[in-house]
Amino acid sequence: MIFEPHPREFFAPQQAPARLTSLREKLELFEAIGVDRVHVCRFDAGFAQMGAGDFILALHEKVHAKFVLIGDDFRFGSGRAGDFGLMEKIGAQRGFEVQAVRSVLHDGVRVSSTGIRAALAAGQMREAQGYLGRPYSISGRVVHGDGMGRKLGFPTANIQLKHNRPPLSGIFVVQVHAEGMGVLQGAASLGVRPTVTRDAKPVLEVHLFEFAQQIYGKHLRVEFLQKLRDEEKYPDLESLTKQIALDVAHAKKWFEQHD
Repeated sequence: MIFEPHPREFFAPQQAPARLTSLREKLELFEAIGVDRVHVCRFDAGFAQMGAGDFILALHEKVHAKFVLIGDDFRFGSGRAGDFGLMEKIGAQRGFEVQAVRSVLHDGVRVSSTGIRAALAAGQMREAQGYLGRPYSISGRVVHGDGMGRKLGFPTANIQLKHNRPPLSGIFVVQVHAEGMGVLQGAASLGVRPTVTRDAKPVLEVHLFEFAQQIYGKHLRVEFLQKLRDEEKYPDLESLTKQIALDVAHAKKWFEQHD
């Protein structure tokens, strides 16, 4: 069972943490590990007013839960009144088992979404991958951009971002899983493009090496393997083009060294 949107996005969208996955990405990841069914709860004003007891009864009577696994710090119900103890108590009364998720440790550190966001923000891709058990990725459809990459000699696939605040930014070595095209290598820019735009929303642009096919509308999964540098503002497009060429060269070299 998951909540969409995240409760903190509903109550305080400006203060909510950056998302690690979109709803589609969550469902894809669940499917990949063999989860048969996911119950998506639409978190709206009505759901937010549901009492803790009513939430537990809904789990039992509507979802027909027989075993519930939650974090020992999980809070639920209006005013966050429900906790693990209440779930366990009512579960015993209603005949379903309740257990707490044990902490997962990586190199002695408890894995958490907060820790993953911190690693991504710091460009520590290997650390984030260790926490996740996979490379961090962003999925989305290829949409039309302004064509700036093509004008500069480095055409890009512009990936539609579902949320305005990704948990990382900069220039990256990436591996791309494309519908019907296998796995492709490339370099990506994720940020606001300060040299060519002002007050812009983050954009994910991926330059695929030795690739010239039409992919508008295709769904891509972009895996971030290594951060090359932070975004920078350049005095002119010529300087930007030279830096992009260096980024591409560095990304290709990275793949040669990690083949």
